[in-house]
Amino acid sequence: MPPTQTDAFCSHAAAELPSARLALTMGDACGIGPDIIARWWGRGAHAATVVGCPAVMGRAAACLPPEVRPEVVRLDDPAHGRSLAPGQMGVWAPPGLPADLLDAPIGRVDRRAGVAAAACIRAAVRLAQSGQAAGIVTAPLHKEALALAGEPYPGHTELLQAEGTPPGQPIAPVRMMLANPQLKTVLVTIHVALRQAIEQVTFDAVLETLRITHRSAQLWGQPRARIGVAGLNPHAGEGGLFGDEELRIIGPAIEAARAEGIDASGPWAPDTVFMRARHAPPAHIGEFDVVVAMYHDQGLIPVKYLGLDQGVNVTLGLPFVRTSPDHGTAFDLAGTGRADASSFAQAVEMARRLLAGRGVAV
Repeated sequence: MPPTQTDAFCSHAAAELPSARLALTMGDACGIGPDIIARWWGRGAHAATVVGCPAVMGRAAACLPPEVRPEVVRLDDPAHGRSLAPGQMGVWAPPGLPADLLDAPIGRVDRRAGVAAAACIRAAVRLAQSGQAAGIVTAPLHKEALALAGEPYPGHTELLQAEGTPPGQPIAPVRMMLANPQLKTVLVTIHVALRQAIEQVTFDAVLETLRITHRSAQLWGQPRARIGVAGLNPHAGEGGLFGDEELRIIGPAIEAARAEGIDASGPWAPDTVFMRARHAPPAHIGEFDVVVAMYHDQGLIPVKYLGLDQGVNVTLGLPFVRTSPDHGTAFDLAGTGRADASSFAQAVEMARRLLAGRGVAV
């Protein structure tokens, strides 16, 4: 029989390949997710399995120079087999991938890409829950494509939260952290309109964020992390002149956290707390190990301003490790072979460090 469109990008079928330590989800098939995974993989051998479409991954690999081009190996089973040779990239196609995914146009929003991205995430969660993967590193997805696919979740964090909760159990609280070597920020609210975010800044939400941040910091080697808490309003409310959320909500939550042994302080003026926390020795030693921010852009702009190449998105509170690069699908670079894999590489290294904190070597 002639090779199928999928087989044309695959070197050979392999039913017996090793269970991976990390599951890497492909992300949006029309974006740079496949590109950055392939480029990163070309740097050497890795204890990981790509959860995605072998044909899409093969197309991305084909855009790379021969010296860094991985050989795509289609996996029939992600859990068993022999070790891959250096330069071979194992790709397992989970159930639910659209048969015509390769026809989805590169660089454009497409429903099929959203369907595939969600299917990969769900499959990776199952691998982590069953112990076949130690953790998950996700390539970027496109929120509009996810919505076109009929998913009720606005992004990775919410989908992982829902899928990571055992059946019959209440949804576990999770938080989004963006981190680079100079700054870590954790968000009280995530993907909602700013008006809604302000309404969601409650005593319980702030206190739960402080608890999750404190517990998570222990896994990256800081048993008593210094947590600086940003105010919601200019100048942290200026004693109630510019808003009283700091007096009514944020301050009391900090005091409650401190009563539990959490080293939290504030609320501090949002326009200076990130500068105070920035850790860039020897010129600047941060006063805080992590900053808790009240809403998405308040916390993410400072980290991204320091550079996208080293930023990592971490979902705190999940029963498994999950990290991701801090950039999006970059449709303008998709399929060109020019996408920078630095942030993805940092996400893998962060996952390894977090797993090491749990006693797992990757």
